[in-house]
Amino acid sequence: MTLDQIEESTFVAGPEPRTPNWDESWRRQLVSNLRIVVGQLRDVGVDEIFVDGSFAEDKDHPNDIDGYFACEPMRFASGDLERDLNRIDPKKSWTWSHSARRAYRGYPKLQLPMWHAYRIEMYPHYAGLVAGNDEHGQPLEFPAFFRKRRDNGAPKGIIRIVETAAGVQT
Repeated sequence: MTLDQIEESTFVAGPEPRTPNWDESWRRQLVSNLRIVVGQLRDVGVDEIFVDGSFAEDKDHPNDIDGYFACEPMRFASGDLERDLNRIDPKKSWTWSHSARRAYRGYPKLQLPMWHAYRIEMYPHYAGLVAGNDEHGQPLEFPAFFRKRRDNGAPKGIIRIVETAAGVQT
């Protein structure tokens, strides 16, 4: 989906019939923030970007948007990717260092600077990088990890963000 398609979809407007607590304005703000993050990724040459999390489910008020993007392992390991992204991000929020995580009121998990700045967690992915484990404790890379619900291991979808409706990069 394009960002415009996401903004006009049930991910933002809500399912029919609408639930009284559906937070459309918050979801619009999340998509606005996602536009910034996706724009920065595209500016440094990243075009395979995926999102999911509670935003892509029927949760009235999602905490954030979770995502990952494909990158070259050496660009990530060298720090070049992080440096390139922070050059264009006025908030300098691109890091995946555990030491950069900070607490946020009411949340048990420490959050990355990107989450504090945009309420988005966007992680790099390349072949062989483990994102988490399945319900049997087996390691999963992001594509497989994102296709399973954490609470029960049931399959779910993810959204690939494309630049145009036909999916052709311009």
